[in-house]
Amino acid sequence: MKILITGGAGFIGSALIRYIINHTEDSVMNVDKLTYAGNLESLTSVANNPRYQFAQIDICDKTKMQQVFDEFQPDVIMNLAAETHVDRSIDSPDAFLQTNIFGTYHLLEISRRYWQNLSDERQQKFRFHHISTDEVFGDLDDTDTLFTETTPYSPNSPYSASKASSDHLVRAWQRTYGLPTVITNCSNNYGPFHFPEKLIPLMILNALQGKPLPVYGDGGQIRDWLFVEDHAKALYLVVTQGKIGESYNIGGNNERKNIEVVETICALLDELRPQATPYADLISFVKDRPGHDKRYAIDATKIKQELGWQPEHSFESGIRKTVQWYLDNRTWWENILNGKYQLQRLGVAQ
Repeated sequence: MKILITGGAGFIGSALIRYIINHTEDSVMNVDKLTYAGNLESLTSVANNPRYQFAQIDICDKTKMQQVFDEFQPDVIMNLAAETHVDRSIDSPDAFLQTNIFGTYHLLEISRRYWQNLSDERQQKFRFHHISTDEVFGDLDDTDTLFTETTPYSPNSPYSASKASSDHLVRAWQRTYGLPTVITNCSNNYGPFHFPEKLIPLMILNALQGKPLPVYGDGGQIRDWLFVEDHAKALYLVVTQGKIGESYNIGGNNERKNIEVVETICALLDELRPQATPYADLISFVKDRPGHDKRYAIDATKIKQELGWQPEHSFESGIRKTVQWYLDNRTWWENILNGKYQLQRLGVAQ
């Protein structure tokens, strides 16, 4: 297949591209705007592969996106282009609405016109796969309920509201125009190449630098953690075998309180990179973020039963692998912290 991936320089997108290039015979066109969180250094291992291409384009740029469709002639679209950080969406929601809502709309319209002009055989094989989040479902009040594919949407942040909007657009284009779409909603991802602003890499890197480990509120917020490489395999399975018009929840079945995640990281660092004082001494509790959801948890029964997917990593194995990766790949994250990775936007590190 020829797969067009938007947002492929991001955390999940780069993991997906590495998986496709390394484990399939498919070709990939990576379209990414290269905002602050896009990092081509996460794709160094596949950058010279003849089945991989990259174009620095904003999905809101209809003219350039149309040109990509015309030239690449994709069989499949996998849309991961999105602004994702909740804190940033609270401070500046405009970019989230622009990319997550209008960007998805433009991509759907270009895909619809493209799909309508394909041969019957290629129309049957075409898929538009929209990658979303469990945050569209809102908050879980108790410790027993899980998000299913039929859970009503109830987003609580500008980020999750914008992603919920994009999900609804995708459903509407499938129902109204017949565009063959699938949607996936995932739980919190973690693993190698994760941008340092997110909880797990932030805690690892702050600890290594002797900085405070800021935990919101009392750290009692619960998340279901999914190792990013497991997610990448699930995404490929859905786009190749998922049923048109369906949505699939993808979760790691690894619920942990935020404070437990931080304490686990500290314990691993005590073992792998010991120092005079325990890393846990760096933990500090800070004022909670506005509208902070208490608990997310995914019921991944549907994708397991219908497509045969299940995560290979437990939280214990995945977090150990993650911490070790950051210890072994200091140059990657130092280039982010000192800003050198941003030279790629100017064409220095293409």
